[in-house]
Amino acid sequence: MNYKFISQYPSIADLKIKARKKIPRFAFEYLNGGCNDDVNIKRNNDEIRNVQLRPEYIKKFNGSSLKTSVFGIEYDFPFGIAPIGLQGLMWPNSPEILAKSAFKNNIPFILSTVSTSSIERISEITEGKFWFQLYHPAEDKLTNDLIIRTHDSGCKVLVILCDVPTFGYRPKDIKNGLSMPPKMNLNNFFQIFSKPHWAVETIKYGQPSFETLKPYMPKGLNLKQLGGFMNQTFDGRLNEKKIKKIRDNWKGKLVLKGVSSEFDVKQSIRLGIDGIIISNHGGRQLDAGPSSIKVLEKIAPKYGDKIEIMMDSGIRSGADISRTLATGAKFTFLGRSFMYGVCALGKKGGDQTIHILKTELNQIMEQLCCEKISDLPFHILD
Repeated sequence: MNYKFISQYPSIADLKIKARKKIPRFAFEYLNGGCNDDVNIKRNNDEIRNVQLRPEYIKKFNGSSLKTSVFGIEYDFPFGIAPIGLQGLMWPNSPEILAKSAFKNNIPFILSTVSTSSIERISEITEGKFWFQLYHPAEDKLTNDLIIRTHDSGCKVLVILCDVPTFGYRPKDIKNGLSMPPKMNLNNFFQIFSKPHWAVETIKYGQPSFETLKPYMPKGLNLKQLGGFMNQTFDGRLNEKKIKKIRDNWKGKLVLKGVSSEFDVKQSIRLGIDGIIISNHGGRQLDAGPSSIKVLEKIAPKYGDKIEIMMDSGIRSGADISRTLATGAKFTFLGRSFMYGVCALGKKGGDQTIHILKTELNQIMEQLCCEKISDLPFHILD
């Protein structure tokens, strides 16, 4: 796809710097932060960069292709957009911006249950070519209704979470009034006034809300009541019984996201799950847990031929994508990188981020003299 590259922002790091300047501090800290002391965010970022790749220069080379297939669907690049809650808080209308970019560039977009756009709207934008990530309702009736809506939207891949049995302890969000129930404070309003572009866009698109969940919410909820509704409606602890019910009701591909142990991989295979996303929720849930790349190193050699293995968390660049694929993942997802792009550049942010990632990844492939994504594991330096 033709895209006019914005040369002032040639890297994800540049987009992050710009994003920090454009949005209120509470929104940036929600996007950028982890849980507890942010130890696992640093671990994710550091350990993925320890992976080294070996070039092979003196051989026949016919050019590189970035095309990759997942569940029988060919995508133009081996990366997609990870699910993110409250996207519209960070930049107004951002789920629709990113869904449009994903559709144009033929990569998957995963919509979160608690994002700020609805299943039906994202289906319209992507012609049904999106994935949906389901938070776990406490009642089967709501789970079944969300599954029906997802199926009727044309979605073929359902993603369920195993890493939110309880919400991560996030001190910055508590200070900023973004815990449940949310509570805006005077400092938040000062921050909003200092970011006029963000404020104008928020007025234009309206206060962000959980659009997918609107049909189930009592009318006129205030912020305090919203917290009570969310606590009553969702039970994040996944178990075998819940998975079996979802597996029976969902006829498309089923993916378990948040896998961080060999135990859960074995359970996934036994329960008939089609794919896993190795993830630690971007370092937002368990500060004492392992980095995603270290989990991938152990799991991919043993189970790569038994289940589709993907990964997110800690991936920030095309080079990181290549490291992850070389370590054994079949596909990758990025969350913060895409939100940095949208927060920095608005409607142009999704396309800019995709262009950066594909250009960086292609340069790595050319430098390694690697023709196919599936050949990257042969270039890992032992």
